[in-house]
Formats: sequence, C-alpha cells, structure tokens
Amino acid sequence: MAAPATTARQTPVGIPYTDPFPTTIAFANDPNVSFWEKSLTPPTIDGGDGINITTMHNSLWRTMHPRTLLTLSEFTLVASYDERCYSQIATLCNTNGSITIHFPDLATLDFWGYLRVWAPSENAEGGNQPTASITILPTNYDTTNDVEAAPVLTAAAGT
Repeated sequence: MAAPATTARQTPVGIPYTDPFPTTIAFANDPNVSFWEKSLTPPTIDGGDGINITTMHNSLWRTMHPRTLLTLSEFTLVASYDERCYSQIATLCNTNGSITIHFPDLATLDFWGYLRVWAPSENAEGGNQPTASITILPTNYDTTNDVEAAPVLTAAAGT
C-alpha cells in the first residue's frame, strides 16, 4: 500500500489581481443589453460528489472515487437597469448562446449558456437604486455545432 506523498507548496504562476473592479459580462446575442453590472460572482468549477466505492472489504474508512465530468455552475450578478430592457431580457432568457466574462486584468472566460433568472429588487420611495439579481446557467453546449464545448479562459497578456 502506497502512502500519500508530502508535497511542498511552490510559488504560484501568474499574477493575482487585487481589485475585482471592473468585472463585466457580455452576451453574444445582445452585447449591449441595458443593465450595468454592480457585482458579479464568477462561475464555480464543480467536480461533483465523490462516487462511493466502499465495499464489505473496507476495514476502517469509506472510500471514494472522483467523477470524470465537471460542471461550470450557475452564477449570479447584480445590476442596475433601464426598465426598457425587459424585452432584451426576455430574448436572452432560455436562449443558449456565447457568453463572456471580462475580468479587470483583461482576461476573459468564454462559455455557452443562457440567462435563467431576472429578479428585480423592490422599488420603494426613498429606497436604493433599483437593481436586479441575474442568474446565468452555463450549458457547455455549442448550439452552432451541436457539441459539448468547454469554457475557454484567455489569460491577459503578460500573465
């Protein structure tokens, strides 16, 4: 039986960005949709739950095996908006297309997905600027070529 190996931490490659401002999103189906990003949580890469491979021959520990496939998880952003964007949102909702997240260091994350939820905040007298919570669901499915398509991260020049 092989023991897990001790691994020394090495200096990371690249340059960490220190200020996430500005991070924006663009839909190929409507790149000038009338909302203005206030905050954006990039998608998570999720390997899924482990596959239980425990048998009656285990003596002390349950054993697991990692899954093969990855999920680019749904994510949200909050944006102010022009109320006339409702027709734009209706067009983007449930329409699979190319989406790009633009990071502040000029890196981009391109993936296939669609706008799943548009949830405006409460409008009230003396309240805050109206915003909407927007949920994006990555599909990883290229509808142009009818194939699985991985997300593509393009690093900023010099990183």
